[in-house]
Amino acid sequence: MPKKALEGVKVLELCQMVAGPYCTKLLADLGAEVVKIEKPGYGDEARNNPPFFHDIPDREGSGLFLYLNGNKLGITLNPATTTGKSIFRQLVKEADILVEDNPPQWMKEHGLDYESLKEINPRLIMTSIT
Repeated sequence: MPKKALEGVKVLELCQMVAGPYCTKLLADLGAEVVKIEKPGYGDEARNNPPFFHDIPDREGSGLFLYLNGNKLGITLNPATTTGKSIFRQLVKEADILVEDNPPQWMKEHGLDYESLKEINPRLIMTSIT
């Protein structure tokens, strides 16, 4: 089987709903290893949106969420906490690409803006979808 175009590329996704997850879905479909980061206890807002199997709401069975997040790895992590920020920075060290869709200034307010992260990983490509 031929190698996929993005095989070997590591992507971190700090996104919710559609735009960011769709972007990283395309990267995953092209062979990138995508790690989706979700808030502990809550997860991606898309989990609450239909369609649901047999129209029964289920956070683990949202068709929207499942469609957008196939081919991805996932972790729960809150990068706004001290421990979460430390773990997030460790993940950034190993990543090639970071895709985030937080409100403008959120990343900067938490010390996770591109200027801060490029000190950890100078080869990092960061995309913000706001």
